[in-house]
Amino acid sequence: MSGETKHKEIMPHYLDPKNDLTFKRIFGEHEHLCMSLLNSMLPLEKDRQIVSLKYQSNELVPEIPVLKDSIVDVCCTDCLGRQFIVEMQIQWTSSFKSRVLLNASKAYVRQLDAGGDYRFIQPVYALNFVNDTFDPDPSVYYHDYKVVNIENVEKQIEGLELIFIELPKFRPTNRAEKKLYDLWLTFLTRIKGDTEQVPPELLQEKITGEAVKYLERNSYTKAELNTYDKYLDIILTTRTYYVDALAEGEKKGRAESLTETVINSARLGLTEEQIQAITGLNREQIAGILASSAATNNNNTK
Repeated sequence: MSGETKHKEIMPHYLDPKNDLTFKRIFGEHEHLCMSLLNSMLPLEKDRQIVSLKYQSNELVPEIPVLKDSIVDVCCTDCLGRQFIVEMQIQWTSSFKSRVLLNASKAYVRQLDAGGDYRFIQPVYALNFVNDTFDPDPSVYYHDYKVVNIENVEKQIEGLELIFIELPKFRPTNRAEKKLYDLWLTFLTRIKGDTEQVPPELLQEKITGEAVKYLERNSYTKAELNTYDKYLDIILTTRTYYVDALAEGEKKGRAESLTETVINSARLGLTEEQIQAITGLNREQIAGILASSAATNNNNTK
């Protein structure tokens, strides 16, 4: 046996690109990476591709700690004056579309200075990655919203375009003309927090390979890693509150439904045994509901 000591190669650990810290470092500090992402994801004509970018303030909404998973991540403008808002939304909420519309509208309106000319207002594109699902159709994950004529959708009022991409539904197309589209979505969906495994196709492509480098854990300071972990804690806490609220709502809704069923069944003259069979409640529970209903009716007639 050889006396040589074999050292196992230390593999880099990669952070999750969907985290607020990593997402902003990659796409909020490197214009060429953000430009590649936008050109790949947005339905821009070939002669209207973005050729340069300049970052601007992303303070379209206040930074509220409990809603940290839904503030604007990246805002930029190209050489034509078109504005692009890029966001990563970890958890879907019913109000998210409205908030995106509000932020895009703010960016659109702010272009018009006092006495300005409407003809020079440029379009605003809001690109939103959602690490959640909100549309029941499992085959549709790319949602493109525009202001269109209902009778003829080819007729459009240009100005605002909102894109929502449901990341969990993404499956690669494996089409040559959509190579970077597939790679960027693979980058966002296949790299999990603190992993050693990265899809090889990401490393083989120069631009996504560079983005992967910015996910290496050892390239972050201790303070930055604390921020990364704190963000994860906030997301987990928010999600827990959200799930608990849904469960409580369902529980409350079921209780109200059972109460209504008991009262209506009694009014129809059903026996106690029949009401028990319908609702699954016992005798005492049914009696309590009917007594409470009677008391309420008495109070209302006084």
